[in-house]
Amino acid sequence: MPPLPALLALTTTVFLGCLTEVLPAGLLLGMSAELGVSPSATGQLVTVYAITTALTAIPLTGATLRVPRKRLLLALITGFLITNLVIAVSSSYPLILATRVVSGALTGVMWSLVAGYAMRLAPPGRTGRALAVAMSGTPIGFALGVPAGTALGELADWRWAFAAMALITVPLLGWVLVAVPAVATGSSDPVATTRPLAASRLPGMRPVLATVALFSLGHNVAYTYIGPVLAGLGAATLPAAALLVFGCAAVGGLVAVGSALDGRPRAVLLTCTAVTATAIVLLGVSDGVHGLVLAAAGLWGLGFGGAPTAFQAVTALLAGPTADAAQSLTIAAWNGAVAGGALIGGLLLPLGTDLLPWCAALIVLSPLLFSRRVVLSAPADRCRTRR
Repeated sequence: MPPLPALLALTTTVFLGCLTEVLPAGLLLGMSAELGVSPSATGQLVTVYAITTALTAIPLTGATLRVPRKRLLLALITGFLITNLVIAVSSSYPLILATRVVSGALTGVMWSLVAGYAMRLAPPGRTGRALAVAMSGTPIGFALGVPAGTALGELADWRWAFAAMALITVPLLGWVLVAVPAVATGSSDPVATTRPLAASRLPGMRPVLATVALFSLGHNVAYTYIGPVLAGLGAATLPAAALLVFGCAAVGGLVAVGSALDGRPRAVLLTCTAVTATAIVLLGVSDGVHGLVLAAAGLWGLGFGGAPTAFQAVTALLAGPTADAAQSLTIAAWNGAVAGGALIGGLLLPLGTDLLPWCAALIVLSPLLFSRRVVLSAPADRCRTRR
């Protein structure tokens, strides 16, 4: 394994990015009341963030390919410090909205950078495990960070939750400076600095990107509206418990993926897709039975937890030395589908909450129709570049 302190610093960076993105959803009512805007307007702080990440990941990653990786990582963490601190002290909704746009742009670059960084630190045959450790910040953020931040906002004030995220970045900057080694930018290798759109033409890349987009789209059609879906099933008291089970199971899913990813990445990707779709179908047929709802949530988290890591690993395997550029395509596809899933789910919601699980499962499963085109033509350590 690569140096664990370095990987854990990357994990904390991912945790911070995940928490920064989704925390307003847990603080929605308090923020709405104090800022004097509707809950739906406050909800747009998450939507705008995701859309910005999707729109800026490709151009900003392309623009920063020649920036030293460690210097870029430190700059992104500093950006999270500033933006979360601005939100913590501001009383202006327009300023907070603009700050969220900046945060979304930082996150798009961060996702692309961290995945490639972790895999560069790994020895041959261990890139999948290294990526799983680094990306574990996402399910940990969902399972522990969001509930903790929400509780802090309820006990004290929503501003303290954002202030806490800003404070996390201070020791993180020191941690990165001391523990994370510098890696090559590939600035002397024109292949390594291939622009993202050129990377999309690599063999097998477009089917993978379609799988990413459809998986994220289907997941978010149902997950975004899990409260109304459970209420429609007669389980209106279960959202908190279901989300907790989902988050904990997602951590387990990531652990399972990390142990299998180096050997069979394509099989892992397809398994995550099939398990997620099965879980959403189980939720649709649960009829509100609490045991079945929680079982579906656990299975859903298990399938979802490792999916983003599997997608990034397969993207890197296909891209080889152009992995950083290719990762931005995955991030753009994923986050664009987050916003698209929320939009489609919102359009379907008036037609009946029972439609959402079935539509979501169908969308998630659709990549299996062309999954045979997702062919890996390189060994698991292909993305690792010379340091």
